[in-house]
Amino acid sequence: MNRRFAFLIALFLVFGFALMSTAQAAPPKDPLGVVTVKKGQPVHIAYWMVVAGADASLGTDTKRGVEIAIQDKGGKLLGFPIKLSGQDTGCNAEGGQAAATKLASDPSIVAAIGSNCSSEARPGVPILWKAGIATVSPSNTAPILTDPKRGPEYDGYLRTAHNDKVQGAVAAEFAFKKLGAKKAATIHDGSPYADGLQAVFAETFKKLGGTITAQEAVAPTDTDMRPVLTKIATGQPEFIYYPIFIAAAGHITRQAKEVAGLEKVALMSADGSFSPDFYKAAGETAIGMYHSSPDFSAFGAGYKDFLAKHQKKYGEKPIAPFHAHGYDAAMMVFAAIEKVAVKDGDNLYIGRKALRDALYATKGMKGLTGTVSCNEYGDCADPRIAVYQQTAENIKKLQNPETPFWKPY
Repeated sequence: MNRRFAFLIALFLVFGFALMSTAQAAPPKDPLGVVTVKKGQPVHIAYWMVVAGADASLGTDTKRGVEIAIQDKGGKLLGFPIKLSGQDTGCNAEGGQAAATKLASDPSIVAAIGSNCSSEARPGVPILWKAGIATVSPSNTAPILTDPKRGPEYDGYLRTAHNDKVQGAVAAEFAFKKLGAKKAATIHDGSPYADGLQAVFAETFKKLGGTITAQEAVAPTDTDMRPVLTKIATGQPEFIYYPIFIAAAGHITRQAKEVAGLEKVALMSADGSFSPDFYKAAGETAIGMYHSSPDFSAFGAGYKDFLAKHQKKYGEKPIAPFHAHGYDAAMMVFAAIEKVAVKDGDNLYIGRKALRDALYATKGMKGLTGTVSCNEYGDCADPRIAVYQQTAENIKKLQNPETPFWKPY
Protein backbone atom coordinates (compact mmCIF):
# COMPACT_ATOMS: atom_id res chain seq x y z
CA MET A 1 0.00 0.00 0.00
CA ASN A 2 2.76 2.44 0.93
CA ARG A 3 4.61 1.82 -2.32
CA ARG A 4 1.42 2.13 -4.35
CA PHE A 5 0.52 5.33 -2.50
CA ALA A 6 3.99 6.77 -3.05
CA PHE A 7 3.77 5.90 -6.75
CA LEU A 8 0.42 7.69 -7.08
CA ILE A 9 1.80 10.77 -5.33
CA ALA A 10 4.83 10.84 -7.62
CA LEU A 11 2.61 10.44 -10.66
CA PHE A 12 0.40 13.27 -9.46
CA LEU A 13 3.40 15.55 -8.91
CA VAL A 14 4.80 14.82 -12.38
CA PHE A 15 1.51 15.57 -14.09
CA GLY A 16 0.89 18.54 -11.80
CA PHE A 17 4.17 20.18 -12.67
CA ALA A 18 3.56 19.46 -16.35
CA LEU A 19 0.18 21.15 -16.15
CA MET A 20 1.68 24.13 -14.32
CA SER A 21 4.38 24.43 -16.99
CA THR A 22 1.76 24.31 -19.73
CA ALA A 23 -0.29 26.99 -17.98
CA GLN A 24 2.74 29.25 -17.69
CA ALA A 25 3.52 28.80 -21.37
CA ALA A 26 0.05 29.83 -22.52
CA PRO A 27 0.11 33.24 -24.24
CA PRO A 28 -1.50 36.05 -22.25
CA LYS A 29 -4.74 37.46 -23.56
CA ASP A 30 -4.71 41.00 -24.88
CA PRO A 31 -7.52 42.89 -26.67
CA LEU A 32 -5.09 44.17 -29.31
CA GLY A 33 -3.21 40.95 -29.82
CA VAL A 34 0.00 39.36 -28.59
CA VAL A 35 3.42 39.32 -30.25
CA THR A 36 5.09 35.93 -29.85
CA VAL A 37 8.88 35.90 -29.93
CA LYS A 38 10.05 32.31 -30.27
CA LYS A 39 13.34 30.93 -29.05
CA GLY A 40 16.17 32.23 -31.24
CA GLN A 41 14.08 35.05 -32.70
CA PRO A 42 14.65 38.74 -31.91
CA VAL A 43 12.50 41.34 -30.20
CA HIS A 44 11.75 43.50 -33.22
CA ILE A 45 11.77 47.28 -32.72
CA ALA A 46 11.19 49.57 -35.70
CA TYR A 47 12.15 53.17 -36.31
CA TRP A 48 10.39 55.54 -38.70
CA MET A 49 12.62 58.55 -39.16
CA VAL A 50 13.89 60.90 -41.85
CA VAL A 51 17.26 59.38 -42.76
CA ALA A 52 17.58 60.63 -46.35
CA GLY A 53 17.39 64.02 -48.04
CA ALA A 54 17.93 67.55 -46.75
CA ASP A 55 16.68 66.79 -43.22
CA ALA A 56 18.48 63.45 -42.82
CA SER A 57 20.62 64.71 -39.94
CA LEU A 58 17.52 64.90 -37.75
CA GLY A 59 16.68 61.22 -38.21
CA THR A 60 20.26 59.99 -38.26
CA ASP A 61 20.81 61.75 -34.95
CA THR A 62 17.82 60.13 -33.22
CA LYS A 63 18.52 56.71 -34.77
CA ARG A 64 22.01 56.82 -33.33
CA GLY A 65 20.51 57.50 -29.90
CA VAL A 66 18.42 54.34 -30.26
CA GLU A 67 21.45 52.33 -31.40
CA ILE A 68 23.47 53.41 -28.35
CA ALA A 69 20.55 52.45 -26.11
CA ILE A 70 20.55 48.97 -27.67
CA GLN A 71 24.30 48.80 -27.12
CA ASP A 72 23.84 49.74 -23.46
CA LYS A 73 21.32 46.90 -23.09
CA GLY A 74 23.94 44.49 -24.37
CA GLY A 75 21.88 44.01 -27.51
CA LYS A 76 19.32 41.88 -25.65
CA LEU A 77 15.99 42.04 -23.82
CA LEU A 78 15.09 39.26 -21.40
CA GLY A 79 17.68 37.06 -23.09
CA PHE A 80 16.36 37.68 -26.60
CA PRO A 81 18.38 39.69 -29.18
CA ILE A 82 17.06 43.12 -30.18
CA LYS A 83 16.45 43.71 -33.88
CA LEU A 84 16.22 47.28 -35.16
CA SER A 85 14.79 47.95 -38.61
CA GLY A 86 13.17 51.01 -40.07
CA GLN A 87 11.72 53.19 -42.79
CA ASP A 88 12.64 56.62 -44.09
CA THR A 89 9.85 59.17 -43.60
CA GLY A 90 11.01 62.11 -45.71
CA CYS A 91 9.90 64.71 -43.14
CA ASN A 92 6.50 65.04 -44.81
CA ALA A 93 2.99 63.65 -44.52
CA GLU A 94 3.28 61.38 -47.54
CA GLY A 95 6.50 59.83 -46.27
CA GLY A 96 5.07 59.34 -42.81
CA GLN A 97 1.99 57.61 -44.18
CA ALA A 98 4.05 55.32 -46.42
CA ALA A 99 6.50 54.41 -43.67
CA ALA A 100 3.74 53.69 -41.15
CA THR A 101 1.87 51.55 -43.67
CA LYS A 102 4.94 49.40 -44.25
CA LEU A 103 5.59 48.99 -40.52
CA ALA A 104 1.95 48.18 -39.79
CA SER A 105 2.09 45.27 -42.26
CA ASP A 106 4.80 43.52 -40.23
CA PRO A 107 3.23 41.59 -37.30
CA SER A 108 6.65 40.88 -35.77
CA ILE A 109 7.17 44.54 -34.80
CA VAL A 110 6.67 44.96 -31.06
CA ALA A 111 6.91 48.77 -30.88
CA ALA A 112 8.10 51.72 -32.94
CA ILE A 113 10.30 54.73 -32.25
CA GLY A 114 9.46 57.83 -34.27
CA SER A 115 8.57 59.79 -36.11
CA ASN A 116 10.84 62.84 -36.38
CA CYS A 117 8.70 65.50 -38.05
CA SER A 118 5.22 66.20 -36.73
CA SER A 119 3.86 66.26 -40.28
CA GLU A 120 4.81 62.57 -40.53
CA ALA A 121 3.10 61.68 -37.27
CA ARG A 122 -0.31 63.15 -38.13
CA PRO A 123 -1.16 60.49 -40.78
CA GLY A 124 1.26 57.80 -39.57
CA VAL A 125 0.31 57.32 -35.92
CA PRO A 126 -3.31 56.24 -36.59
CA ILE A 127 -2.06 53.64 -39.09
CA LEU A 128 0.35 52.15 -36.57
CA TRP A 129 -2.14 52.18 -33.73
CA LYS A 130 -4.79 50.48 -35.85
CA ALA A 131 -2.24 47.64 -36.11
CA GLY A 132 -1.70 47.77 -32.35
CA ILE A 133 1.81 49.23 -32.61
CA ALA A 134 2.59 51.86 -29.99
CA THR A 135 5.18 54.47 -30.96
CA VAL A 136 7.36 56.84 -28.95
CA SER A 137 8.67 59.92 -30.76
CA PRO A 138 12.01 61.49 -29.88
CA SER A 139 11.42 64.71 -31.82
CA ASN A 140 7.77 65.43 -32.67
CA THR A 141 6.96 68.69 -30.90
CA ALA A 142 3.67 69.95 -32.41
CA PRO A 143 1.15 70.64 -29.60
CA ILE A 144 -1.71 69.03 -31.53
CA LEU A 145 -0.21 65.53 -31.20
CA THR A 146 -0.84 65.42 -27.45
CA ASP A 147 -3.85 67.70 -27.33
CA PRO A 148 -6.77 66.34 -25.26
CA LYS A 149 -8.96 66.57 -28.38
CA ARG A 150 -6.60 64.62 -30.62
CA GLY A 151 -8.87 61.54 -30.87
CA PRO A 152 -8.54 57.84 -29.90
CA GLU A 153 -6.53 57.04 -33.03
CA TYR A 154 -3.57 58.64 -31.24
CA ASP A 155 -3.92 56.55 -28.08
CA GLY A 156 -0.79 54.60 -28.99
CA TYR A 157 1.37 57.71 -29.29
CA LEU A 158 3.86 59.16 -26.79
CA ARG A 159 6.93 61.39 -27.01
CA THR A 160 10.10 62.13 -25.09
CA ALA A 161 10.48 65.43 -26.99
CA HIS A 162 9.14 68.65 -25.54
CA ASN A 163 5.79 70.19 -26.43
CA ASP A 164 6.20 73.36 -28.50
CA LYS A 165 3.91 75.18 -26.12
CA VAL A 166 7.13 75.41 -24.11
CA GLN A 167 9.57 76.18 -26.94
CA GLY A 168 7.41 78.84 -28.58
CA ALA A 169 6.96 80.67 -25.30
CA VAL A 170 10.71 80.59 -24.57
CA ALA A 171 11.49 82.02 -28.01
CA ALA A 172 9.01 84.86 -27.49
CA GLU A 173 10.37 85.65 -24.04
CA PHE A 174 13.88 85.77 -25.45
CA ALA A 175 12.91 88.16 -28.23
CA PHE A 176 10.92 90.48 -25.98
CA LYS A 177 12.79 90.32 -22.67
CA LYS A 178 16.39 89.61 -23.66
CA LEU A 179 16.67 91.40 -27.02
CA GLY A 180 14.07 94.07 -26.25
CA ALA A 181 12.24 93.54 -29.55
CA LYS A 182 8.78 95.09 -29.65
CA LYS A 183 7.86 94.12 -33.23
CA ALA A 184 8.30 90.63 -34.64
CA ALA A 185 7.29 88.59 -37.69
CA THR A 186 7.07 84.83 -38.20
CA ILE A 187 7.46 82.45 -41.14
CA HIS A 188 6.20 78.87 -41.25
CA ASP A 189 6.08 76.18 -43.94
CA GLY A 190 2.56 74.85 -43.38
CA SER A 191 3.72 71.84 -41.37
CA PRO A 192 2.08 71.11 -37.99
CA TYR A 193 5.47 71.67 -36.36
CA ALA A 194 6.26 75.06 -37.86
CA ASP A 195 2.74 76.45 -37.86
CA GLY A 196 2.08 75.37 -34.28
CA LEU A 197 5.39 76.73 -33.04
CA GLN A 198 5.08 80.14 -34.67
CA ALA A 199 1.50 80.39 -33.38
CA VAL A 200 2.65 79.87 -29.79
CA PHE A 201 5.45 82.39 -30.33
CA ALA A 202 3.05 85.00 -31.71
CA GLU A 203 0.49 84.48 -28.95
CA THR A 204 3.11 84.76 -26.20
CA PHE A 205 4.86 87.73 -27.81
CA LYS A 206 1.58 89.65 -27.95
CA LYS A 207 0.77 88.78 -24.33
CA LEU A 208 4.14 90.20 -23.31
CA GLY A 209 3.22 93.48 -25.01
CA GLY A 210 4.81 93.05 -28.41
CA THR A 211 3.32 93.44 -31.90
CA ILE A 212 3.29 90.75 -34.56
CA THR A 213 3.71 92.52 -37.87
CA ALA A 214 3.31 89.47 -40.13
CA GLN A 215 2.75 85.71 -40.06
CA GLU A 216 3.82 84.49 -43.48
CA ALA A 217 4.13 81.04 -45.06
CA VAL A 218 6.53 79.46 -47.54
CA ALA A 219 6.71 75.97 -49.02
CA PRO A 220 9.49 73.63 -47.87
CA THR A 221 10.66 73.44 -51.49
CA ASP A 222 10.78 77.22 -52.09
CA THR A 223 14.18 78.66 -52.92
CA ASP A 224 13.39 82.33 -53.62
CA MET A 225 12.29 83.83 -50.30
CA ARG A 226 12.67 87.47 -51.36
CA PRO A 227 8.97 88.12 -52.11
CA VAL A 228 7.94 86.97 -48.62
CA LEU A 229 10.83 88.78 -46.97
CA THR A 230 10.06 91.98 -48.88
CA LYS A 231 6.45 91.79 -47.70
CA ILE A 232 7.63 91.28 -44.12
CA ALA A 233 10.00 94.25 -44.38
CA THR A 234 7.08 96.64 -44.87
CA GLY A 235 6.05 96.04 -41.25
CA GLN A 236 9.54 97.00 -40.02
CA PRO A 237 10.02 94.10 -37.57
CA GLU A 238 13.02 93.94 -35.30
CA PHE A 239 12.90 90.14 -35.05
CA ILE A 240 11.93 87.26 -37.39
CA TYR A 241 11.18 83.80 -36.05
CA TYR A 242 11.14 81.02 -38.66
CA PRO A 243 10.92 77.58 -37.00
CA ILE A 244 11.19 75.59 -40.22
CA PHE A 245 13.49 72.90 -41.59
CA ILE A 246 17.00 72.99 -42.98
CA ALA A 247 16.68 73.77 -46.70
CA ALA A 248 14.08 76.55 -46.49
CA ALA A 249 15.67 78.00 -43.35
CA GLY A 250 18.99 78.21 -45.18
CA HIS A 251 17.45 80.19 -48.04
CA ILE A 252 15.71 82.62 -45.68
CA THR A 253 18.91 83.18 -43.71
CA ARG A 254 20.97 83.85 -46.84
CA GLN A 255 18.44 86.18 -48.44
CA ALA A 256 17.16 88.17 -45.45
CA LYS A 257 20.12 90.55 -45.36
CA GLU A 258 19.67 91.29 -49.07
CA VAL A 259 16.20 92.79 -48.50
CA ALA A 260 15.99 96.51 -47.79
CA GLY A 261 14.81 97.14 -44.24
CA LEU A 262 15.93 93.77 -42.89
CA GLU A 263 19.68 94.39 -42.79
CA LYS A 264 19.76 94.64 -39.00
CA VAL A 265 16.80 92.46 -38.08
CA ALA A 266 17.49 89.66 -35.57
CA LEU A 267 16.95 86.18 -37.03
CA MET A 268 15.93 83.08 -35.11
CA SER A 269 15.05 79.55 -36.13
CA ALA A 270 14.37 76.46 -34.00
CA ASP A 271 15.37 72.87 -33.40
CA GLY A 272 14.19 71.71 -36.83
CA SER A 273 17.20 73.43 -38.41
CA PHE A 274 19.66 73.22 -35.50
CA SER A 275 22.17 71.11 -37.40
CA PRO A 276 25.54 71.27 -39.17
CA ASP A 277 23.61 70.70 -42.41
CA PHE A 278 21.93 74.06 -41.84
CA TYR A 279 25.33 75.75 -41.47
CA LYS A 280 26.30 74.25 -44.82
CA ALA A 281 23.11 75.67 -46.32
CA ALA A 282 23.31 79.13 -44.74
CA GLY A 283 27.06 79.62 -44.58
CA GLU A 284 28.44 82.76 -42.94
CA THR A 285 25.04 84.47 -43.13
CA ALA A 286 24.09 82.39 -40.07
CA ILE A 287 26.71 84.09 -37.89
CA GLY A 288 24.99 85.92 -35.05
CA MET A 289 21.55 84.38 -35.55
CA TYR A 290 19.76 82.33 -32.87
CA HIS A 291 18.13 78.92 -32.47
CA SER A 292 15.73 77.70 -29.81
CA SER A 293 16.47 74.08 -28.92
CA PRO A 294 16.74 71.64 -26.00
CA ASP A 295 19.13 72.77 -23.28
CA PHE A 296 21.92 70.20 -23.39
CA SER A 297 23.53 71.73 -20.29
CA ALA A 298 20.47 70.65 -18.28
CA PHE A 299 20.67 66.98 -19.33
CA GLY A 300 21.33 64.23 -16.77
CA ALA A 301 24.64 62.97 -15.42
CA GLY A 302 24.77 60.14 -17.95
CA TYR A 303 24.84 62.51 -20.92
CA LYS A 304 28.62 62.98 -20.74
CA ASP A 305 29.16 59.22 -20.99
CA PHE A 306 26.66 59.08 -23.86
CA LEU A 307 28.67 61.68 -25.77
CA ALA A 308 31.85 59.67 -25.30
CA LYS A 309 30.13 56.53 -26.62
CA HIS A 310 28.76 58.53 -29.55
CA GLN A 311 32.20 59.84 -30.47
CA LYS A 312 33.70 56.34 -30.26
CA LYS A 313 30.91 54.70 -32.27
CA TYR A 314 30.38 57.32 -34.99
CA GLY A 315 33.59 59.35 -34.97
CA GLU A 316 31.82 62.67 -34.45
CA LYS A 317 29.66 64.67 -32.09
CA PRO A 318 25.85 64.52 -32.34
CA ILE A 319 24.58 66.24 -35.49
CA ALA A 320 21.12 67.41 -34.37
CA PRO A 321 19.27 68.14 -31.10
CA PHE A 322 17.33 64.95 -30.33
CA HIS A 323 19.90 62.15 -29.94
CA ALA A 324 19.38 61.92 -26.17
CA HIS A 325 15.61 61.93 -26.68
CA GLY A 326 16.06 58.96 -29.05
CA TYR A 327 18.04 57.16 -26.36
CA ASP A 328 15.37 57.85 -23.75
CA ALA A 329 12.58 56.76 -26.09
CA ALA A 330 14.32 53.43 -26.65
CA MET A 331 14.99 52.90 -22.95
CA MET A 332 11.37 53.71 -22.19
CA VAL A 333 10.21 51.07 -24.70
CA PHE A 334 12.67 48.50 -23.36
CA ALA A 335 11.56 49.06 -19.75
CA ALA A 336 7.89 48.67 -20.72
CA ILE A 337 8.60 45.43 -22.59
CA GLU A 338 10.49 44.04 -19.60
CA LYS A 339 7.54 44.96 -17.39
CA VAL A 340 4.78 43.24 -19.39
CA ALA A 341 6.47 40.42 -21.31
CA VAL A 342 5.60 36.88 -20.25
CA LYS A 343 8.47 34.43 -20.64
CA ASP A 344 8.07 30.65 -20.53
CA GLY A 345 11.72 29.77 -20.94
CA ASP A 346 11.57 29.35 -24.70
CA ASN A 347 9.06 31.94 -25.90
CA LEU A 348 8.31 35.54 -25.04
CA TYR A 349 4.77 36.91 -25.20
CA ILE A 350 4.12 40.66 -25.37
CA GLY A 351 0.57 42.00 -25.26
CA ARG A 352 0.12 45.08 -27.41
CA LYS A 353 -2.33 46.96 -25.19
CA ALA A 354 -0.41 45.89 -22.11
CA LEU A 355 2.72 47.40 -23.62
CA ARG A 356 0.92 50.61 -24.51
CA ASP A 357 -0.44 50.87 -20.97
CA ALA A 358 3.01 50.27 -19.49
CA LEU A 359 4.45 53.05 -21.64
CA TYR A 360 1.80 55.48 -20.43
CA ALA A 361 2.49 54.37 -16.86
CA THR A 362 6.12 55.52 -17.13
CA LYS A 363 6.86 57.69 -14.10
CA GLY A 364 10.12 58.97 -12.70
CA MET A 365 12.40 57.30 -15.25
CA LYS A 366 15.87 58.81 -14.98
CA GLY A 367 16.75 59.55 -18.59
CA LEU A 368 19.53 61.46 -20.29
CA THR A 369 17.15 64.37 -20.92
CA GLY A 370 15.87 64.49 -17.33
CA THR A 371 13.10 62.73 -15.46
CA VAL A 372 10.75 61.04 -17.92
CA SER A 373 7.14 60.88 -16.69
CA CYS A 374 4.18 60.48 -19.03
CA ASN A 375 0.82 62.21 -18.69
CA GLU A 376 -2.47 60.82 -19.95
CA TYR A 377 -1.92 62.25 -23.44
CA GLY A 378 1.62 60.99 -24.01
CA ASP A 379 3.75 64.00 -23.09
CA CYS A 380 6.68 62.44 -21.22
CA ALA A 381 9.42 65.08 -21.45
CA ASP A 382 11.08 67.11 -18.73
CA PRO A 383 11.29 70.14 -21.04
CA ARG A 384 14.23 72.50 -20.77
CA ILE A 385 14.60 74.91 -23.68
CA ALA A 386 17.50 77.28 -24.26
CA VAL A 387 18.58 79.74 -26.94
CA TYR A 388 21.87 79.30 -28.78
CA GLN A 389 23.72 81.90 -30.86
CA GLN A 390 25.69 80.88 -33.92
CA THR A 391 29.33 81.95 -34.04
CA ALA A 392 31.88 82.05 -36.83
CA GLU A 393 33.83 79.27 -35.10
CA ASN A 394 31.01 76.75 -34.77
CA ILE A 395 29.83 77.41 -38.33
CA LYS A 396 33.37 76.96 -39.65
CA LYS A 397 33.65 73.66 -37.74
CA LEU A 398 30.11 72.63 -38.76
CA GLN A 399 29.18 71.92 -35.15
CA ASN A 400 26.27 73.06 -33.02
CA PRO A 401 27.23 75.47 -30.23
CA GLU A 402 27.44 73.59 -26.94
CA THR A 403 26.82 76.42 -24.48
CA PRO A 404 23.44 78.19 -24.35
CA PHE A 405 23.41 81.92 -25.03
CA TRP A 406 20.30 82.39 -22.88
CA LYS A 407 17.82 80.32 -20.90
CA PRO A 408 14.72 81.36 -18.98
CA TYR A 409 15.65 79.69 -15.67
